[in-house]
Amino acid sequence: MNETVLISGGTGSIGRRLTQLLQEKGYQVSLLSRSPKSIPNVQVYQWDIKKGHIDPQAIATADHIIHLAGEGIADERWTDERKEAIISSRTQSTDLLAQALAKNPHHVKSFMGASAIGFYGGNTEDRPLIETSQGGSDFLAQTVRAWERSEEQVAALGIRTVKFRIGVVLMTEGGALPKLVQPVKLGAGAPIGSGQQYISWIHLDDLCRLFMQGLSDNSWQGVYNAVAPNPVTNETLTRAIAGVLHKPILLPNIPNFVIKLMYGEMAIVVTGGNYVLNKRIADETNFQYQYADLTKALENLLM
Repeated sequence: MNETVLISGGTGSIGRRLTQLLQEKGYQVSLLSRSPKSIPNVQVYQWDIKKGHIDPQAIATADHIIHLAGEGIADERWTDERKEAIISSRTQSTDLLAQALAKNPHHVKSFMGASAIGFYGGNTEDRPLIETSQGGSDFLAQTVRAWERSEEQVAALGIRTVKFRIGVVLMTEGGALPKLVQPVKLGAGAPIGSGQQYISWIHLDDLCRLFMQGLSDNSWQGVYNAVAPNPVTNETLTRAIAGVLHKPILLPNIPNFVIKLMYGEMAIVVTGGNYVLNKRIADETNFQYQYADLTKALENLLM
């Protein structure tokens, strides 16, 4: 095969696993990094988003681009400065890629852009949401709308563009799962708030396989909800983790006000919920999930 996939944000948990799976399928992988360091079997190119610099060779050698770069939504409290960093890290990095694609000779066939189910808003309760559902108006929704708008610049160049609105990614390094697992292991696990808020989740490997199928199948285009088929409540997820770890849930639910005291506005990430459906993947593609069942997904990650 020997096609080259250029990944931005490739040193994070998703990017590392994606690199591994792409290489197993025979792809060459190159990464964009602010500080190029040697990674076995991976070509690393330098870029500097703030200075607007990207090594033109990164673009010239790529057949496909997977764009994952962006500051972590839940890494720090949302000060005004942090909010600006969250939005600009997504839009400016996409702007830079789009400008490089417009200016430099290349043979890029597809662009896989990360997005998020935050498009619909931080808390949409149990209303079923599909790709054509209306977007929200809170900070998360504003961030994702700006992010997706910046990715439209690539589509405008005539490059097939796919945007994956990613749900809660279950993985052992980073993301929500370790934060949920730790208190359960210590015998202090408990649902958050009412426990009835929905979590639209996906196993890390299924997310990576979605990106891979998206770049290899020319029929994929536009927005897809990158979630497993069955959203679950926070309480169901907490109890499923406890079941896989053979730990009891003894404590009462953690009240929302406690979470808000700890995290401020960012608390919506765990107190809110979304019931997001993978309608386009189910109806229009032949994608097969390895982990459509929550218990199987948790057993794979935790055992």
